[in-house]
Amino acid sequence: MFINIKLRKQIMENGIISYSDKKLIVPDRPVILYIEGDGIGPELWQATRPVLDSAVRKAYNGSREIEWKETLAGGKAFEKTGEYLPAETIAAIGKYKVAIKGPLMTPVGGGIRSINVALRQKFHLYACIRPVKYFNGVPSPVKNPDAVDMIIFRENMEDLYSGIEWKSGTGDSARILSFLKENMNISLPADSGIGVKPISECHTKNIVRKAMEYAIEHHRKSVTIMHKGNIMKFTEGAFRDWAYEVALGEYREHVITEKELNAGADSSGKVIVRDRIADNMFQEIIIKPAIHDVIIAPNLNGDYISDALAALVGGLGIAPGANIGDDYAIFEATHGTAPDIAGKDMGNPGSLILSGEMLLRFLGWDKAAELVLSAFEKTISEGRVTGDLAAQMSGVKSLSCSEFSKAVIENIG
Repeated sequence: MFINIKLRKQIMENGIISYSDKKLIVPDRPVILYIEGDGIGPELWQATRPVLDSAVRKAYNGSREIEWKETLAGGKAFEKTGEYLPAETIAAIGKYKVAIKGPLMTPVGGGIRSINVALRQKFHLYACIRPVKYFNGVPSPVKNPDAVDMIIFRENMEDLYSGIEWKSGTGDSARILSFLKENMNISLPADSGIGVKPISECHTKNIVRKAMEYAIEHHRKSVTIMHKGNIMKFTEGAFRDWAYEVALGEYREHVITEKELNAGADSSGKVIVRDRIADNMFQEIIIKPAIHDVIIAPNLNGDYISDALAALVGGLGIAPGANIGDDYAIFEATHGTAPDIAGKDMGNPGSLILSGEMLLRFLGWDKAAELVLSAFEKTISEGRVTGDLAAQMSGVKSLSCSEFSKAVIENIG
């Protein structure tokens, strides 16, 4: 107990977020890193930061405050250091634990394949978490978008995003093709590009535990395991089986399966666990979205379903996201850099603002998070939106990126 008290005192004094017994310890004035990002990233951050600061100030009347500290990645980092992901940035995240970032470019040519993927793998950010919620008034292609209220837990460490692949026509791909033919009796066209799709028990169970604990703690009604196990039996089929092992083996008192429910079992106070083949899942989020709540998916399926759901509720411009592990967390805008409108104050800061709202909840600052969410929703309901949404709506006022930020702050009060 003495050690914990001493540790807490040190944390409160130096502003560094830490963990003790797997619990987050957050000082009243934590240091949070920010990466502006590329393209429209800097203007999105300039719009987001004052929103978050206003909410914290309003909620806690000066007793809590975030100390923002910039660190570099992407184009800005390359210009200043010659590296897209400098060692100083890795060290800073290792020290301060939590960061928020704008969209980052994908480097062209050799070296790092994806800055985002590199960060996820370096800090073992195995859970890509994407809430999808409808805001009243936002354009939608479906009849009842208000029924869309889901949160996707996408496995972040493996599947096709692990980047294990060999280009067609290279010596490496030829060796793989030769190995498959000689040792596995599998013949593929000689001009094939080859990729490996690893799905492991350990990484699968990590993401399932994260999703189950969230569902139970937040009283969500169901968890759906999304997979393509009918075809890829030993990868995505295994993902489904391992997910059920965790749900029924580690959380049995809190869950009921869909099969048990259909047989007449009482679901009172229980989380319904079911699975869906990916094809069917895409249909159900459109024709009966209300039955789904928390979704667990391998990396590639999780990528697809996250963006598809975002399209039902206004698009990626208002779709937040976070990459979270056991010791680190990075919150991010989920869309691209939009270089064609960079510097024109035309971007939609909604994704980054709502990712900031997720960050505040992660810190345990729910009061400030609620202020951000309610002000954001009120601003949209008033018909004050950025140009990407205004183009799809009638009778609304089109605002610039900075004007939208000021409107949200006005509604925070």
